[in-house]
Formats: sequence, C-alpha cells, structure tokens
Amino acid sequence: MKLKKLFGKNIEPACVYCRNGMITQNGDMIMCPKKGMVEKNYHCRKFHYDPLKRVPRNAAVLPEFTQEEFEL
Repeated sequence: MKLKKLFGKNIEPACVYCRNGMITQNGDMIMCPKKGMVEKNYHCRKFHYDPLKRVPRNAAVLPEFTQEEFEL
C-alpha cells in the first residue's frame, strides 16, 4: 500500500481518508461500499488514499506587535 507524500510520509491509513468511504450525516461512522458501516480509524485492503479528504490544521495565531517594537 503506497501512500502519497502530500501530507508527509507517515500517514496512517484510515477510512476517513479513503477514496471509497463517505462520512455519515452524524459524522461518527464511515459508509464504505466494500465493508458497509465502519469506524473512522478502520482500514481494509481496498484503502486508497484521497488527499482532498484531509482537513487542514488551523492556522497558528500570530502575536500582536506595536509600532514601538519596530523603531530603532
């Protein structure tokens, strides 16, 4: 099972990121056409990584600077 390196080398396989799986309306389970209803962290041999299903991390909060900090 070869994973793409878009989000790093060590991506754990999970049905949340699988091309075949779809998240249910309540968001607790994954509907897989191959295995039926499964947990989010489950994976099978039909796992195929889809980088578009990844949710990006929140942006870091930058500190507030004043004009005085930039004066010489």
